[in-house]
Amino acid sequence: VQLQASGGGSVQPGRSLRLSCAASGSIDSFNAMAWYRQAPGKQRLLVATITSGGKIGYIGSVQGRFTISRDNAENTVYLQMNSLKAEDTAVYYCYGRVGVREYWGKGTQVTVSS
Repeated sequence: VQLQASGGGSVQPGRSLRLSCAASGSIDSFNAMAWYRQAPGKQRLLVATITSGGKIGYIGSVQGRFTISRDNAENTVYLQMNSLKAEDTAVYYCYGRVGVREYWGKGTQVTVSS
């Protein structure tokens, strides 16, 4: 299974973007899927995660602004990002795990700037 992230772009602070992570196959067996981000010069950071059972978690800095969702019928995971801030600027990566096997998609750039 391959993961393909899309939906990044350049927006002004306060605006919204929706990222999509499309899988080449079924995500039914994925125990967890997540979005990570990596800002220039910084480590990759877990942003949001959703399990097969629907359990969701966010890092504190995006709580209340970002929403992760999972559409198994479309084999896609989304990250709705509202009220974007300059500090959200990063390359965003899609991640999936089946047991101990991990899958990463190529990143999509999100730039928030006035």
